[in-house]
Amino acid sequence: MIRLLFAGLFALALAGPAAAQEKTAVMYKAAGCACCDGHADHLRANGYKVRVVELADLEPIKKKHSVPEAQAGCHTIEVGGYVVEGHVPAKIIDKLLAEKPKIKGISLPGMPEGSPGMSGTKTEPFKILELGSNKVFAVD
Repeated sequence: MIRLLFAGLFALALAGPAAAQEKTAVMYKAAGCACCDGHADHLRANGYKVRVVELADLEPIKKKHSVPEAQAGCHTIEVGGYVVEGHVPAKIIDKLLAEKPKIKGISLPGMPEGSPGMSGTKTEPFKILELGSNKVFAVD
């Protein structure tokens, strides 16, 4: 019993730093954007360490990550080697990081009401797309 407990704690200690690093995000946003701040707060409430970088122009970061105009959101997040565009719920980002698909990232195009950080009420399921395609990664 003690051996099992020790082995479990040892495995958790080894996985801990990698898991913590994976849930570290950098959010690029326009100065003063309250909905972006709301999304950062949502991520923090779901275990993410979020560093916010305010930029006068978001185009260079979107260009760096080849974000199609149709999939652009009001902020761009780098997390776990992926790009997350827009107000994607934390549980969908968790799914991305757990599954580790061979894609560049994901996007919730536009600024849908009721999405994390946005006001209003969610009126329909959110379709989160693979970045650069119309393929649906998840529906929330």
